[in-house]
Amino acid sequence: MTAPARPEHPAARSAVRTVVVPEDREGQRLDNFLLGQLKGAPRSLVYKLVRSGQVRVNGGRAKAERKLLAGDQVRVPPVNLEDTAPGSAPPAGFLARMEAAIVFEDARLLVINKPTGVASHGGSGISHGAIETMRALRPKQALELVHRLDRDTSGLLVLAKKRAALTELQALLREDAGPNKGIRKRYLTLLTGRLPDGTMTVDAPLLVGLRQGGERHVQVNDAGKPSVSHFKVLERRGGQSYCEVLIETGRTHQIRVHAQHLGHPVAGDDKYGDPQANRRLREQAGLKRLFLHAASLEFSLDAGRTPYVLNAPLADDLAAALDALA
Repeated sequence: MTAPARPEHPAARSAVRTVVVPEDREGQRLDNFLLGQLKGAPRSLVYKLVRSGQVRVNGGRAKAERKLLAGDQVRVPPVNLEDTAPGSAPPAGFLARMEAAIVFEDARLLVINKPTGVASHGGSGISHGAIETMRALRPKQALELVHRLDRDTSGLLVLAKKRAALTELQALLREDAGPNKGIRKRYLTLLTGRLPDGTMTVDAPLLVGLRQGGERHVQVNDAGKPSVSHFKVLERRGGQSYCEVLIETGRTHQIRVHAQHLGHPVAGDDKYGDPQANRRLREQAGLKRLFLHAASLEFSLDAGRTPYVLNAPLADDLAAALDALA
């Protein structure tokens, strides 16, 4: 016997359930589907359930990132949320900081200017990511991440309030960028050294690997996924290049690895950057973190009938570093 895809009631947590994926959930990742079924479960628990094989799709094991199809049957195992629930709510000061970070909200979307150091979602030792904190601020509102930003990257992060908006935006994210389709994503960054004038396009596939300890590391590799970034110098500052970047794809660490591939890594990048240049910029300009900011997003919903233009001002610490380099 199968159950409809609705969030489970606490009384049902002691029994295995099989949930049929409805049409409006087609294309959703397995991990996100499970988070909707196991209300209150931390993401780390969901990943553990999937890795251990306790979650099954159509009778077989599946990965957390699997895209579900309408009619798929998902085995949802019993969990004891009393033993796994976070020990505390987000601190009041952090809640206030995230409330102040909201830059746009309507009936379908909630958009924040994510501060640096805040993960898009919790897990791997992080109790309160952006999505968990916004859900705490809007306890009666269903919120889902449309996309993700690296923890150290500041800027626009979009959350969907309605399933239809989430589905349409995720479909747009899968399209190539262009003037009349997809999502136009613009970043601001400081690259070390003197990037040549004009627009430099990096069309280089990216492969995500894991280092010892499970840390993700991305490199240009022919076996990777197609990835395209367009870098354009806006200003020269203290021998460095202040640039805008338009990306056609949204791969993990894309801008950072493509900048490294150009020989001009992102300033303040402790993973793919130049340690000596980072040290000089910290001493000369007070730059203590990754200089990468998701500045604007442009897209249209309702099959192109409803345009959105979203902007997030450059973070104060990055603006101060630029001023110090002038």
